[in-house]
Amino acid sequence: MISHVHKPLVGALWMVLAGLCFAINNVTTQYMSTKLGLHNTVIGFFQYFIAFIVMLPWMIKTGLTSALKTNRLMLHVIRVFMSVIGIQLWLWALAWPIPISQAIALLMTSPIFVTIGSALFLKEKVSVTRWIATFVAIVGSLIILDPWGENFEIASLLPVAAAFFWAIYSLMVRHLSDTESTGSMVVYLLILIAPFNFFLALPNFAVPTTTTWYLLLASGSIIALAQWSLARAYANADASFIQPFDLVKLPFNVLAGWLVFAYAPSFNFWVGAVLLVGATIFILHKERKFG
Repeated sequence: MISHVHKPLVGALWMVLAGLCFAINNVTTQYMSTKLGLHNTVIGFFQYFIAFIVMLPWMIKTGLTSALKTNRLMLHVIRVFMSVIGIQLWLWALAWPIPISQAIALLMTSPIFVTIGSALFLKEKVSVTRWIATFVAIVGSLIILDPWGENFEIASLLPVAAAFFWAIYSLMVRHLSDTESTGSMVVYLLILIAPFNFFLALPNFAVPTTTTWYLLLASGSIIALAQWSLARAYANADASFIQPFDLVKLPFNVLAGWLVFAYAPSFNFWVGAVLLVGATIFILHKERKFG
């Protein structure tokens, strides 16, 4: 394992940039779905195919051939497929449309599933305090969902479902990390994700309009920048240190949703978000401390 110089500020800034990119991409995606009528599966295919093309020079420079060497190809395929399901569920939520602020907050339930999965499948020891924090996070997500309210609809669970599959993806990354390099993880993700998305997009395939093409090119490039920013963040600082900075995506998405779609989060949203974010920070802190 190659060590790197720990640059916490640089790593944190790269993680914040990634969060900003994802927020911009979310509002762009929801605009294409709800205002321009492009199906969410088609959006997913073009976005990640464009991101792959943009990232290709970087992948070649960092050693594409060596990154492809693996004895665990099937696990990479399953890992990426879990990510694709999460992506498509997330795009479906944006296309419904679920307000971006609510969707991104519910997406942050992923650490709940990671904690449960770590205990059940990876046999990691989970402390009582982490279980309490997980319970608090569940309460926060329920307050945001408001399943007892008149306006609740099943589609509101789509971001939670996306978080579930992305948690499986994260657990598989943990499992593979004992033999696979970070470069291998990224390369297989970018190479396999476009074919999976293409297969899912076929039933609804349509040629984008000129305006939509511009937005697809922009959002695909932004996804590439976000992925590159994540890679730079992890290259400059320890994952346990920079992971909490991923939480800045919540205020970025709330602001972006308000500016573009005039989404105004409710009082319940803020109460639930405080509980969910607080519990998530605590869980991440415990993972950093005890690994």
